Amino acid sequence: MKEERIPKHVAIIMDGNGRWATKRGKQRSAGHLAGSKNLEKIAVYAVQRGIKILSVYAFSTDNFKRSASEVDYLMNLFIKMFQTEMKLLKKNGIKVVFSGRKEPLREDVLKSMENIVTKTKENTNGILNICLNYGGQEEIIDATKKIVEDIQKKKFHIEDLNKENFYHYLYQDLPPIDLLIRTSGEYRVSNFMPYQSTYSEFYFTDTLFPDFNEKELDKALLEFNNRDRRFGGNSQK
Repeated sequence: MKEERIPKHVAIIMDGNGRWATKRGKQRSAGHLAGSKNLEKIAVYAVQRGIKILSVYAFSTDNFKRSASEVDYLMNLFIKMFQTEMKLLKKNGIKVVFSGRKEPLREDVLKSMENIVTKTKENTNGILNICLNYGGQEEIIDATKKIVEDIQKKKFHIEDLNKENFYHYLYQDLPPIDLLIRTSGEYRVSNFMPYQSTYSEFYFTDTLFPDFNEKELDKALLEFNNRDRRFGGNSQK
């Protein structure tokens, strides 16, 4: 039997929370709440399956274009999640880090983010990278600014820049994404981690994120195992 390959870094675009609620005659906020609860379960299961890093798209820079009431609800939900919820993460040894810009996040949101980072910083079983106020193009721009600054301070030489050490200047210095999953039936990546996903396997499912359970993740992992990852080479001998 072929040995199962477990991707080291999996990323999920957690889409469909609002539609999940609408289909049930509920307000969109109910879908966001259901999605937040599902995130913790999926993160724990991912680590149990041997995935070392899970990156999730929680809130994009463009999501601030939504109604003020929805944005406000989401910010308050983040505070609750990072201050009092997600206890399973600590129990299962999962470290939480964040990717994204701090501006224009509210101070209380930033403090709640710092809270969960501090509480989980010693955990070593896996990493949950929460992309909040995140944009992939923005990340590359911010990384470029850091590089220019280091060059000006003579901390870095432009001749030494390559595709590997560029990762050091991203929001988090994490390895490339092996498997990128998008829920809810949309077939685009929406400015999510473009540099890290250059050679990712993409998996799209119609399942809305609150329903994306352990079995659904297993389906994605099975599909990953059926892919022939050549990285520009040729698998034929």
